Amino acid sequence: MASLDLSDTLKTLQGERAGMQKELAKLDKAIAVLRELSGTNSTPSPNGNRRTLSASARRKIAKAQKARWAKLRAAQKAKG
Repeated sequence: MASLDLSDTLKTLQGERAGMQKELAKLDKAIAVLRELSGTNSTPSPNGNRRTLSASARRKIAKAQKARWAKLRAAQKAKG
């Protein structure tokens, strides 16, 4: 009797798993469409090349980020 109950439970769980896999496939498709629409497709380029920044561009970005943090810290200091 116990083996009969287990086989029914196993079939039920397998059915639930199949349903969840279908739902996950739908979600994956929706995510892919949204990424394509927003232009933020995170898949790498086919040839594998990545764009690189020059050293001066990295310095400019770092300087700007440090300025943003300094501004934020100054604002927090003024409040507190």
